[in-house]
Amino acid sequence: LSVFTLVLNKTLSTLSSSVFPELNKNPVEGFSAGLIDDDDIYKWEVVIIGPQDTLFEGGFFKAYLTFPYDYPLRPPKMKFITEIWHPNVAKNGDVCISILHEPGEDKFGYEKPEERWLPIHTVETIMISVISMLADPNSDSPANVDAAKEWREDPNGEFKRKVARCVRKSQEMAFD
Repeated sequence: LSVFTLVLNKTLSTLSSSVFPELNKNPVEGFSAGLIDDDDIYKWEVVIIGPQDTLFEGGFFKAYLTFPYDYPLRPPKMKFITEIWHPNVAKNGDVCISILHEPGEDKFGYEKPEERWLPIHTVETIMISVISMLADPNSDSPANVDAAKEWREDPNGEFKRKVARCVRKSQEMAFD
């Protein structure tokens, strides 16, 4: 067997034997997750419910979580498919938080290695981090500079208005 086949088998085993059962046994409040296609264990759809007492409250934000073949050695990628206005979400939906960054040293020196991806992270820890990100944006290292500027300068003005529009749209699209 090739090294690739061994890594692929380990990834499939990890995703199917530990991740799914754990999510079902100990559900985390604020999100749901499942396969996009039953034949592809690497691509998941998650729905994050906007956290209470935040501007995102009441929203239903769909995202894709795409696992690499060498998971859990490398992090999955997360991309919102529901429009969302947030400093740590790029305009194309890509989520930019430390826990989803490749393991090791940060070439820019912003993040410590222990803040980045570690193989001990789970879907639950990722989702908890994303829910926390919604409640407390990090405008020091933005993926969306315009949203970060609005968040810093006037969080209850233009930023709040754009988030409210995204929340309304997400509610309308939630059951499509």
